[in-house]
Amino acid sequence: MPEPASALLGIDFGQRTVGLAIGHRLTGSARPLDPVRYRDTDSLMAQLDAVLGQWRPSVAVLGLPLAGDGSESDMSRRVRDFAARLARQYPDIEFRFQDERLTSHAAAQRHASRRQQGRAKRSDARRLDSVAASLILESWMAENP
Repeated sequence: MPEPASALLGIDFGQRTVGLAIGHRLTGSARPLDPVRYRDTDSLMAQLDAVLGQWRPSVAVLGLPLAGDGSESDMSRRVRDFAARLARQYPDIEFRFQDERLTSHAAAQRHASRRQQGRAKRSDARRLDSVAASLILESWMAENP
């Protein structure tokens, strides 16, 4: 079990963009980080190496995009493969999964609400993947106190 004060990283894996969020068990909340945009696996891994080196999370929670009926999808298999690669490269980090079926929609709704309130700009939409990562991480923390 990780220390209660250690950082946790939320990851929303996509084919060209990876949303990231940092959170802590003490607060049970997460905040979006800048998303990582990449063209190939090497550039993705280099950028993630910098993020992991900066935050040094004890746990990383990846959103698992299951099909509507809860079965595996092509993308969920890609996420599992990506997590296995991360686990080999970063053996000191515990990698977990969280069902993410509704997080992208919830992130878009949160952004729209913040825009209506004047608390977000249209350009903030580029961070939606990282907002989704924060929702994934917060859901996982709520289910795993």
